Amino acid sequence: MSSIQLQKDRQAKLTLGKVVLWSSILAVLVFFLAPIIWQVLTSIKVNEDISAIPNVYLPDKITFKHYQALFVRRPFLLYIFNSALVSIVSTILCLVIGSPAAYALARTKLPGRNIILSGVLIVSLFPYVLLFLGLLEIVKAVGLGNSYLALIIPYTAINLPLTILVMRSFFEQLPKDLEDAAKIDGYKTLGMLVKIVLPMTLPALATTGILTFIFAWNEYIFALTFITQEAKKTIPVATAQLGGATLFEIPYGPIAAATVLGTLPLVILVLVFQRQIVQGLTAGAVKG
Repeated sequence: MSSIQLQKDRQAKLTLGKVVLWSSILAVLVFFLAPIIWQVLTSIKVNEDISAIPNVYLPDKITFKHYQALFVRRPFLLYIFNSALVSIVSTILCLVIGSPAAYALARTKLPGRNIILSGVLIVSLFPYVLLFLGLLEIVKAVGLGNSYLALIIPYTAINLPLTILVMRSFFEQLPKDLEDAAKIDGYKTLGMLVKIVLPMTLPALATTGILTFIFAWNEYIFALTFITQEAKKTIPVATAQLGGATLFEIPYGPIAAATVLGTLPLVILVLVFQRQIVQGLTAGAVKG
């Protein structure tokens, strides 16, 4: 076979490979983006287009009445505040408690450290839904029902193992020479952790913080059960309980609008911190 023919075969294989690659990328994008686009389009369709048969994919008329209905018929701003408060506080607690614990596991020779790490890993893999009945009894016994703490404490406890594992992986990557130099300069352990070590682990902090925030923002079962007061409901519960003008009407438009509004903060967070998330998850997967 001549060199010209070999070159043509290589070019054909490269072309075929590119076609397969870009076709696969396009298929993945369509698979993940189609539901999101459908929700966005549904949120701006008029009711006639939503209930039309066959389906109207690209509406001729656009309306924002479904978004207006969220704030007129229900205190949706209050729901957003509740979700933000619970998510932010639980995220801060996870970072404040988990970072020192991860540093201790990474730098100190604690007795039974491997056992502790194994326990943390097992807890992180444990399905949190199985804790539901036990937590319900605790909430009832302590009297935390219909309070923000009924959600903040479980969310913090559930996300602490992930925080510890990711932060520990980053702490182990840092050179100990920096910490030794800081101790020579007179830094105590806590001051060194806050002023020197943690600023160097911003990818890990961003990763664990965003993952914790997303979990708390989207969590439904605990929020549905532990909170029954209308003024303290979160976005997932309020969205699921949206009602129509009549008993048999399903408000697809307002539900789609609520879904879009509830997802938008998460999309913004991920887009802003996407580089830190990738770095944090990669470090956590490579070392541990």
